[in-house]
Amino acid sequence: MPFQKVQPEKLSASVVRQIEQFILRGILTPGERLPAERELAERLGVSRPSLRDALADLQDRGLLVSRAGAGVFVADVLGSAFSPALVQLFASHDEAVFDYLSFRRDMEGLAAERAAKFGSDYDLQVIQAIFDKMEMAGDPATSEEAAALDAKFHSAIMDASHNVVMLHMMRSMFDLLREGVFYNRRVMFQQHTTREALLEQHRAINAALQARDPARAREAVETHLDYVKQALVDHQRSMRNAEIAKQRLQHELGQ
Repeated sequence: MPFQKVQPEKLSASVVRQIEQFILRGILTPGERLPAERELAERLGVSRPSLRDALADLQDRGLLVSRAGAGVFVADVLGSAFSPALVQLFASHDEAVFDYLSFRRDMEGLAAERAAKFGSDYDLQVIQAIFDKMEMAGDPATSEEAAALDAKFHSAIMDASHNVVMLHMMRSMFDLLREGVFYNRRVMFQQHTTREALLEQHRAINAALQARDPARAREAVETHLDYVKQALVDHQRSMRNAEIAKQRLQHELGQ
């Protein structure tokens, strides 16, 4: 019989596994600072030498980084999802914008469906709390907080889907969106959308999730992203029309 004696696990290995799980599940996020060594050792109930061994292991594997005088941070594990060359391609070709939105529509629709089915009551409370803040935050065209809450709302739905691969993939996509790689959210908000329309779409998504209605949750997400796509189409058409009108004016003025 292939039985072997059970070996007691080192405390540092238990610490490693717990931090790994927090990173995998998106509880600890890239760039987040871990508590100070003394505090973290107390929380985990281990000695500081055991904690140091665990942190060293996680740093060797690229999950944590130590910054002199600042502490230990979760590494930018999402940054490797796309190479710099591919990011540059995304930023310089319009077709990537619509492929991105199509991808988001499929993935977020599935995530909303899963969140309605599998999300815990705590997950839904997080989504509700973020939506409540969105109602109070103002216009995302003028408020950085409102724009950040919009992205946070969608990320929370990914979290509630409880699929760690989907979670990390979409978080990396949101990072590129925040950096303006796909399109400028502020320009879109200002030109072709209204706060009331966007808020109503998020309200419909939230209501379907809170009712645990998978089909309605997916439909609400798809409706929202179809609206975003059309807003971008309208914006691009407006920009082209403005350029043509500018050329006509220059010709009329003899410039």
